[in-house]
Amino acid sequence: MKTIFSYLSPYKWLVIIALLLMLVELSVELVQPLLIATIIDDGILAGDQETIIFWGMIMLGISAIAFLAGITNTFIASHVVQSYGYDIRQALFKKVQSFTMATFIKFPSASLITRLTNDVTITQNVIFMGLRIMLRAPLLVIGSIIMSFFVHAYLAMFLVMGAPILILFLYFMSRKGLKLFGKVQKSVDQVTRKMQENLQAVRLIKAYLRGHYESTRFASVADTLKIDNVKAFRIMELILPVLLFVMNVSLMAVLWFGAKEIQTGTTQMGDLVAIVNYAMRMTGAFSMFSFIIIFFSRAKASAERMEEVLVVEEGTEEISTAPIDFIPKEGEIEFQHVSFHYPSTDTPVLKDVSFSVKSGEKLAIMGATGSGKSTLLNLIPRFFDATEGEIWIDGVEVKEWPLKELRQAIGLVPQQSILFTGSIEDNLGWGDSTATEESLKEAAIQAQIHQSIEQFPHQYDTRVGQKGVNLSGGQKQRLSIARALVRKPEILLLDDSTSALDISTENALWEALEKENATMLVITQKIRTAKGADHILLLEEGEVSAYGTHEQLMESSSLYREIAESQQEGGEPDELHS
Repeated sequence: MKTIFSYLSPYKWLVIIALLLMLVELSVELVQPLLIATIIDDGILAGDQETIIFWGMIMLGISAIAFLAGITNTFIASHVVQSYGYDIRQALFKKVQSFTMATFIKFPSASLITRLTNDVTITQNVIFMGLRIMLRAPLLVIGSIIMSFFVHAYLAMFLVMGAPILILFLYFMSRKGLKLFGKVQKSVDQVTRKMQENLQAVRLIKAYLRGHYESTRFASVADTLKIDNVKAFRIMELILPVLLFVMNVSLMAVLWFGAKEIQTGTTQMGDLVAIVNYAMRMTGAFSMFSFIIIFFSRAKASAERMEEVLVVEEGTEEISTAPIDFIPKEGEIEFQHVSFHYPSTDTPVLKDVSFSVKSGEKLAIMGATGSGKSTLLNLIPRFFDATEGEIWIDGVEVKEWPLKELRQAIGLVPQQSILFTGSIEDNLGWGDSTATEESLKEAAIQAQIHQSIEQFPHQYDTRVGQKGVNLSGGQKQRLSIARALVRKPEILLLDDSTSALDISTENALWEALEKENATMLVITQKIRTAKGADHILLLEEGEVSAYGTHEQLMESSSLYREIAESQQEGGEPDELHS
């Protein structure tokens, strides 16, 4: 929690002022019973009206001061927690952006969403409560006990007789609450993940009429969250009855022995009233303890989850700037005996892969599903580092290239076309924020999407829905390709990025890309696409099965011939088989 609450440091003076204002409120609350005792003993019982008016006006005056202090405290506390929330969310988001792909695997996206939203809100609430009442409650209990001994030590002894029991009880309950609410937050992650998954697959769910089935699955995780919440709050609800019982027993003892003291004349009526007032304030403060423990337990669990993200050291990327001449310019790529397995498993995805692509050449990569094609592309921009072997770009080992310069030289078109909410122009410019309007249109023309854009009512200002929901699959793919071309990359990586294009559009695309002075690695399942490449790399279960031109592979590779024969010229490719 130390890391999380260190983000309050910029607001430490505001926090101090808020706490001082809270102490003003607390002081007034602790002084009031003494003033009431004075009014009773020296005013009401003595029949002195002037004393009643004098001390009554003082009570009104200090109450007004406490009221103003409370309003100001609330205003400052609100400013602090909102500023803190902004800072911690920015820090978390920035940290997440620095994660390597291997680190992303350890933190599911649903969990990260919960940490940046729900967990931040919970810590904000507990900070606000801390500046308003969370510290005030225990201080009110301690102050009431001290003032009670100041008023009448004998009666105060009965007031504090249950304190040791309550302290042990509250300690046990806070430990129990921390464990339970940590489990609740994990259940929230499960609900968030299920909602995210269903919203992303809404078309598929409707197409297969699986709404009822998915509702049943969601009900299962929602029920788990409900059960975890019920368990946590059921335990926490035990706190208030126990606190009130112990305090009421203490209060009854004060009243019983206080009445005897008044009868014998050893205690004044005002002193007993003051002790009772302090007892009532303690009871009220203790009643807040159950809520404080609930909020604190949830906040501690949330803070630990956020801190887990912020303290990650290994598995983060350093994006630093290198000298201007230290940039890939030719785009030559060479794999030397490269093997790779993901951090979470020892099963190799790539095994002893070697090949080379000269500057400006086009390499087609083919293979069955799961043969390691996409993984191979991911090693070039260093989303992952090879487990064994070396990858060279322009004669420099890829690990020696600064990430910023390496990735600026690469245009990536992923298998799943990802578009962002905004205009078409915004999405194209996302590839290069400095690109001119002419550059964007030039890239759109190359990607064969310009004519489609011109037909939209607002053309390049047309709004793109979330993930491009209002565009066809082919339009999304071509926009993704145009976005990569805007960068003018030395290396262009296309991960099965033309699967939704018709034959004529794809042919026009490849013809336009021939003019692009970039080294291209193209994952494809279409023989007609592979034919146009300088070389073809055929992968089988992570190993190089064949490498060469179309003609060479037709002669030397039975697997490639099988694929070619299964695809009639101009037809759609069948599923590749190993």
